[in-house]
Amino acid sequence: MLKGTMGATAENQGRERPLVLLVEDQADLRRLYAEQLTLSGFDVVEAGDGLTAVSSAFERGPDVVLMDLSLPGIDGWEATRQLKADGRTARIPVVALTAHDGAGELERATNAGCDWFVPKPCSPAALIVEVQRVLSGDYGTRTRSARGRIQARIDVPPSQGSPSA
Repeated sequence: MLKGTMGATAENQGRERPLVLLVEDQADLRRLYAEQLTLSGFDVVEAGDGLTAVSSAFERGPDVVLMDLSLPGIDGWEATRQLKADGRTARIPVVALTAHDGAGELERATNAGCDWFVPKPCSPAALIVEVQRVLSGDYGTRTRSARGRIQARIDVPPSQGSPSA
């Protein structure tokens, strides 16, 4: 199961806006997500590979990490393991942002230390809803059958609630 653990928040880091570390090797997608997150009230640090992601997380202490799992060099699974193994970053929520959507990938992401799983493609608006959910601590647990539920939660506007599993 994926379980939430709140990391440092913008409020307790002296920041006015939550800081998102966006890790995505596809530059166009990374720019699109970063622009929409910024317009939605987040500060964004971008990384295009796992090594940069780890060093940026250590340096900046983001409130949440959006981690593509298929990255050049150190992949997202290994980068997540490194973040979760270090006391400076262990409590920062890591959201797996990936096109890998099978139950095996959910388990692999969980084993690496990811706290949440968002399948791609994902619209920027849906991603922002998920980031807000993680930052609020409202992300509970996920099970092996979560792929359908996660997709349904992403597609349902927050005002309508989420379907029961």
